Amino acid sequence: MSPFDLAGRRALVTGGARGLGAGMAQALTAAGARVMIADVLKDVGEQTAAGLEGGGFVELDVTDDAAWENAVAHTVRELGGLDVVVNNAGIEVTQLIVDTDPDDIRKMLDVNVLGTMLGIKHGLRAMRPGGAAGDGGAIINVASVAATIAFPAIAGYSATKSAVDRLTRVAAMESGKLGYGVRVNCIYPGLVATDMGVKLAVETSGLGLFESPDAAVAAVVELTPSGRLGEVSDMADAVVFLASDASRFVNGVGLPVDGGMGM
Repeated sequence: MSPFDLAGRRALVTGGARGLGAGMAQALTAAGARVMIADVLKDVGEQTAAGLEGGGFVELDVTDDAAWENAVAHTVRELGGLDVVVNNAGIEVTQLIVDTDPDDIRKMLDVNVLGTMLGIKHGLRAMRPGGAAGDGGAIINVASVAATIAFPAIAGYSATKSAVDRLTRVAAMESGKLGYGVRVNCIYPGLVATDMGVKLAVETSGLGLFESPDAAVAAVVELTPSGRLGEVSDMADAVVFLASDASRFVNGVGLPVDGGMGM
């Protein structure tokens, strides 16, 4: 059996209704896992879940502790356990530091940092010995290349994604020290032409940082040794790797999936 085979495993993917999250859910399913999509976008999420063999959908606001408890319990009940949690849900607000809106920063902190921390919390509780699933597993957090580079107009977003990296490493250490049997890693996706990626190109050019959205994209490609934008499948395959036995001795790391942009 291939070490990438996820047959028999159960996964929960936040922000899985569309974009990177949907691609990750589809890749995990293709590798043999059963996947529960968790998202605030109920209609879109249910539609995406309908295309996943053996999967399902649960409505989840990642900033709500009680909602997390319910979503994990629902996943364990419907899928028969929980082996993988992918904390993918996130938001990005483009603004210059001199135009900082405290409310926008608080929103990003709530979703990107608190949401990820609650996902780690409830994932560990479910997968540790004595938990609702209790067989160990893997947690994969989605940070960003923004945590490793200095790109204009995303200071708040970059700060939150840097926090995701630190959360990942502390969680891995706690899990190991306490014998939970749960590996915790994160990935740093490069820019992908999802709704969020296109929005960033449009908004940075709107601020006068680039001549046009195309020029913004070209600037990113110029900074990327691989010479192209990332694709959803690039990020999804990295998640499958970190969820699988192929990464069984990979723990507490941030894996760049950015074509070399953040080196």
